[in-house]
Amino acid sequence: MELQDKTFLVVGTGISGIAAVKLLYKKGAQVILFDGNAKADCDAVRKKLEGYAEYSLVIGEMPAQTLSKIDVAVLSPGVPTDIPLVHSLHERKIPVWGEIELAYQCGKGRLFAITGTNGKTTTTALTGEIMKTYFDSVFVVGNIGLPYTEYAAEMTEESVTVAEISSFQLETIHTFQPEISAILNITPDHLNRHHTMECYVETKSYIARNQGAGDICILNYEDAYLRELAKKITADVFWFSSGHILERGIWLEGEQIVYCDTEKIPVCTIHDMNLLGKHNYENVMAAVAIALKAGVPVECVRKAVREFHAVEHRIEYVEEINGVKYYNDSKGTNPDAAIKAVEAMVAPTVLIGGGYDKKSTYEEWIASFGEKVKCLILIGETKNAIAKTAKKAGFTNVILKDTLKEAVEESSRQAEPGDAVLLSPACASWDMFQSYEERGKRFKEYVRGLV
Repeated sequence: MELQDKTFLVVGTGISGIAAVKLLYKKGAQVILFDGNAKADCDAVRKKLEGYAEYSLVIGEMPAQTLSKIDVAVLSPGVPTDIPLVHSLHERKIPVWGEIELAYQCGKGRLFAITGTNGKTTTTALTGEIMKTYFDSVFVVGNIGLPYTEYAAEMTEESVTVAEISSFQLETIHTFQPEISAILNITPDHLNRHHTMECYVETKSYIARNQGAGDICILNYEDAYLRELAKKITADVFWFSSGHILERGIWLEGEQIVYCDTEKIPVCTIHDMNLLGKHNYENVMAAVAIALKAGVPVECVRKAVREFHAVEHRIEYVEEINGVKYYNDSKGTNPDAAIKAVEAMVAPTVLIGGGYDKKSTYEEWIASFGEKVKCLILIGETKNAIAKTAKKAGFTNVILKDTLKEAVEESSRQAEPGDAVLLSPACASWDMFQSYEERGKRFKEYVRGLV
């Protein structure tokens, strides 16, 4: 679509909304920026857009006469698609895009897109690092924290874009079509927004919805949802597996990662990596498959894998204090991610959990503790519900605290030399923090304050 002189409604004044306004300004569109929060700080919003004069700002209620001027609406990922405003847009037959769709329509070059319940950020970051060893112009964008819309105008036909795409972002795509897509896994998450697992699984599948026979979709063979979903995907499906040897795909054979499309290629061993846990071996396999399918030489892939370290907030080593190692897994925002973090620990562990209630269940998380977790310290909205679940399962060493700082201080009292302390909340951060990044940074700050 030609954007110039069209009127766009951008919904949301966070990082994605601001980036969308800037992109539309560069494309010559007319922009109305809207925030439904009547208490939003107008001056703070305007400060973010200094130098971008061609926009109108609407706060609180959306006037009907304003809606009548709109050609296209662009939703930020945090804006639910079932609110009255969106219903009004649909009733008026106004196209509703997400910022991913906007960026896709404005961007150029090759696109590789990654989704999944867990592992997206690690896989996206590693894929980006591999691509940078071979291609000159590489953009790593999306849910990883760098809005796709912020960089779309800089892309050329020679550019390579690696995008982490969340289910929230996939709800509002229309023409979005990556050359290679990957779905890493699907486990229950965000059911407060998607309501049912069927809806959540379908939304994840949208990443491959517009792909055709010339495109590639990389899937996890160990995931039952994905084995079923593969039957409906029209792209060429390429599997990765941590538990099976495949005729065609990439798999873990003993301690070796092996890739086979037309010929069998040993890629690396698990000892070549700086990442912990089977889930990370799967993340590496997905990234390697994307890169090799994109034409990156295996020597470049091996180099990038050897040099890659865990991303911030994902089982991130922080400090060793008095013989106790502290790990920040603030990005463990659902029970399945938190289970993987527990499984990666090799020492007796004091675990800090709890946070915003996404309507998850915690029985499997508690069951994963085994003999490894010696104490569970809980904070946030969900602390009482998780404590009740833990005690029902027979895990009784549970301590409730009001703040993360108190939890860190308590963890230092509970841990002994040789133990680990792990922040892996199994919950989102929004009850106490702006983001999981803020929660992780505060954790690291409090840990270093113990010295």
